[in-house]
Amino acid sequence: MTDQSVVARRREQRRARQSAAAVHVIAQPINNLPVYELANDEALHQINDASMLILEEIGIDFYDEEALAVLAAHGAVVKDSTVYFDRKLIAEYVGKAPAQFTQLARNPERNVVIGGAYVTFAPVYGPPYVYDLSRGRREATLADFENFVKLAYLSPYIHHSGGTVVEPTDLPTHTRHLDMIYAHIKFSDKPFMGSVTSGPNAEDSVRMAELLFGAETIRQQPALLSLINISSPRRLDDRMLAALKVYAKARQAMIITPFILSGAMAPAAVGGTLAQLNAEALAGIVLAQMIEPGTPVIYGAFQTNVDLQSGAPVFGSPESQIALVVSAQLARLHGLPFRSGGMFTSAKIADAQAAYESVQVMLPAVLARVNFVLHAAGWLEGGLTAGYEKFVLDCELLGMYHKFLQGLDLSAEGMALESIREVAPGGHHLGTAHTMRNFRTAFYRAGLFDYNSAEQWQAEGAQDAQQRAHQKYRQLLADYTPPSLDPAVDEALQAFMARRKQEIKPEY
Repeated sequence: MTDQSVVARRREQRRARQSAAAVHVIAQPINNLPVYELANDEALHQINDASMLILEEIGIDFYDEEALAVLAAHGAVVKDSTVYFDRKLIAEYVGKAPAQFTQLARNPERNVVIGGAYVTFAPVYGPPYVYDLSRGRREATLADFENFVKLAYLSPYIHHSGGTVVEPTDLPTHTRHLDMIYAHIKFSDKPFMGSVTSGPNAEDSVRMAELLFGAETIRQQPALLSLINISSPRRLDDRMLAALKVYAKARQAMIITPFILSGAMAPAAVGGTLAQLNAEALAGIVLAQMIEPGTPVIYGAFQTNVDLQSGAPVFGSPESQIALVVSAQLARLHGLPFRSGGMFTSAKIADAQAAYESVQVMLPAVLARVNFVLHAAGWLEGGLTAGYEKFVLDCELLGMYHKFLQGLDLSAEGMALESIREVAPGGHHLGTAHTMRNFRTAFYRAGLFDYNSAEQWQAEGAQDAQQRAHQKYRQLLADYTPPSLDPAVDEALQAFMARRKQEIKPEY
């Protein structure tokens, strides 16, 4: 074995030790940075007033009879499927939602606080395809789903297991939600999301959460956080409304998120898009509060623009960054936690385009104080693909953001005057007592990034970041050990799944 290979092996062992230690010591971050805002008070209220006009005069469609009945009973004006809201009604019911809440994890040390200055990073959601260097792009399977749950569990920089991290296309569509929920419970002890593809699937998610935590426990604090997408422009469809009703009645948390591509599902103008987005989000939040006051909700925003020449969505655009920052301001205006951001890219692999576009979205998300960042790792191809190498590379960036979120340390240790006194003019700080106390934690070090000389990099195989990430994710999965799960709970979950798989009939 050459000296260089010995050095490389020791370096990798040191990184592994540091990573293992980090899993136990890194907590959910609090954003200590000044909040970045683009709209002044006058501009913000101009957008909000435009939203009120949409709600009062143009309306939002709800495709569910029970939802329409609830809205009418609480003072909204219902004409066919279109609902009109008075701004006082909006303020009354939005005011019932908590500004901050805690989501339970089966390991209480993994509970996450959502709202205020707290930040939660969650993995990619929904891709039907996966990609890695060895097998290329292919349809996702349950094995891939489980792999990404494991990777999210292993990362100290991801606080949430997510939901449909990939779509397991090898399972029947009518029962796969059961296997996905079970995978989150079995292979991770972090919080997770429920199914929203139908009302019965949401009911199954609630029942499984009750088996895990207890029915009364999850009514006090939510064990599920589920994504309710509004089908822009200005409508909530029957499937999403069915899931919303289930989760609201069970007091489980929801992210109410308009899915908007400016230029197609909203005007080719950021101001108009923001007014529509705000109106749609508030309408869904109001319904949840009418069903069950105090139900935890997150004001969500998934917005980017289309390329008006090709019709393709554009990720990392300057317009989407402006919309993200102002959407966060609107959420704060209404006293609600906010969801947005993600490592978005249109790139097909973890290349330079993927890196640039992802950072273009994540940095504004951090600066704007987003509370819940879905798609924080793994996103490729406009959300159609989850990338294994992209996932672990994104986690390196999330580690950097954890450090950035701490802000400037001006404590005695942060000022380090003892070290300055100790070092003579022209000397160095490498061996001072302060440096020795802090050398492992003073500066973030990305294990997958190369800081060596060109000569050493070439001698060690001249690998690029994607190749290093390929080795990293495979090693993580090879070394994975599942968190313990009470055998009685596991047995109850499996029995419930078996029974439901017999009861649920496929849709044709």
